[in-house]
Amino acid sequence: MDLGEREPGPGPDLRQLRCLVAIVDEGGFTDAAAVLGVSQAAVSRTLASLERALGARLLRRTSRTVTPTATGLRVAAHARRVLAEVDALVQDAASGHTRLRIGYAWSALGRHTLDFQRQWAAQRPETDLQLVRVNSASAGLAEGACDMAVVRRPLEGRRFDSAIVGLERRLCALAADDPLARRRSVRLADLGGRTLLIDRRTGTTTPELWPPDARPATEETHDVDDWLTVIATGRSVGMTAESTANQYPRPGVVYRPVRDAEPVAVRLVWWRDDPHPATQAVVELLTTLYRAP
Repeated sequence: MDLGEREPGPGPDLRQLRCLVAIVDEGGFTDAAAVLGVSQAAVSRTLASLERALGARLLRRTSRTVTPTATGLRVAAHARRVLAEVDALVQDAASGHTRLRIGYAWSALGRHTLDFQRQWAAQRPETDLQLVRVNSASAGLAEGACDMAVVRRPLEGRRFDSAIVGLERRLCALAADDPLARRRSVRLADLGGRTLLIDRRTGTTTPELWPPDARPATEETHDVDDWLTVIATGRSVGMTAESTANQYPRPGVVYRPVRDAEPVAVRLVWWRDDPHPATQAVVELLTTLYRAP
């Protein structure tokens, strides 16, 4: 292969970036050529084409040494990051189905999270399970951050398939010194005059849970830690799926069941036209865990 065969495009290409990094790392054209498996002349031509593409001098060359210019050092640093991202992309694509990434927004699977991880590792050791927190409506699925996702509100659009794997109680989150915290449970009407802290993007709580004439005031948040911090002050209350209480116990915050609120459906969602081969196994294991007493 001749690194100098192609004319440079409007900007640098990966071939040129690899050439620059090799020269800088190896300290010269001869050793860079050996690493790249091409001729020294090809390395020289490729470096020259990169300098033309960037309009900058990247190396200082003498009869004995090759050293990067200040610009060359900056470009080489960027080049390493670009090449690392490309390598990660290739590895991600090549890993195929040996890895399974499951996204979630606020809480993963609550009290079932650890059992799921352990049982999956025992039953499917060939498929590496990774839980990924992404605070988006699709819990990272639409963004490409995961292969499937756990969500607690339906996703719109025909590009996704889903299955309900379990149900969770709705709980109210209160400051520990709130008068309602002394009760074993609360009702929706108890919260009607309070300020409710909600996440409209990913949360399961909306004012529509209350009658139109008895809805609480609302404030927005976009992160579970911020949500808990504000609730602990007593300024607001929250309502959430039971899994949040399991995954995020917090000093100063107590959770109480809302006994007249509908439970929250826990859904597993995935791409309809490109499901992970382990999808059915995940559905079956999660369904079993949620059905267990």
